[in-house]
Amino acid sequence: MSITVSKDVFSFFNKLEKNNNRDWFNENKPEFKQIETEVKKVYNSILEGLNVHDEIDKLKIFRIYRDVRFSKNKLPYKTHFGGSFHRSKPRLRGGYHLHLQPSNESFIATGFWQPAKEDLLRIRKEFEMDDEEIREITNDKVFKSIWGEFQGDELKTAPKGFNKEHHAIDLIRKKQYIFTKKYTDKEVLDKDFLANVNTSFKTIRPYFDYMSDVLTTDLNGVSMIKG
Repeated sequence: MSITVSKDVFSFFNKLEKNNNRDWFNENKPEFKQIETEVKKVYNSILEGLNVHDEIDKLKIFRIYRDVRFSKNKLPYKTHFGGSFHRSKPRLRGGYHLHLQPSNESFIATGFWQPAKEDLLRIRKEFEMDDEEIREITNDKVFKSIWGEFQGDELKTAPKGFNKEHHAIDLIRKKQYIFTKKYTDKEVLDKDFLANVNTSFKTIRPYFDYMSDVLTTDLNGVSMIKG
């Protein structure tokens, strides 16, 4: 029997959204734990699919409890599931993410959410030197039909040390290099959802191969991986 996302996932979160308090959650915790067990099967199935064509060293499924210490939003629980798949470092860079949320707010994401300061500078330097290959990858017809354009935060002007008139400034001023793909509730509950996610993740591979090469070599193409 193939693994699918149950409609109970969305119905539970819809109820939780209306009753986001500890009393209600504790009363309904047995239902949540059952749903959580089923959702873990979904994430592990995707992990299994990813490892056919990639090397994932860790799956992290985030807890439902919100950290409210520094947030104005004091609601104690998230109304979604989130999980990330980490590629085997240091040789492979980039990561995958699956977010499950009702009201057509589910999505997958890939790329570089919070690149380290050194990595961000290395990426920018690469684009300053040559942006042809990255544009060829991201403008590929199939790639673009699935992932669209780069998403993420960016500076309003050039980073320090870069020319704001550079022809690749649109890439250089970015602070994140991610791609996202949204899904409707109907699409998530479809029997082919996991296969679609795996195919989409597989399509990102040329981008990851390129960025992994950039982030493991210096500007002269010499490997920086020790050992």
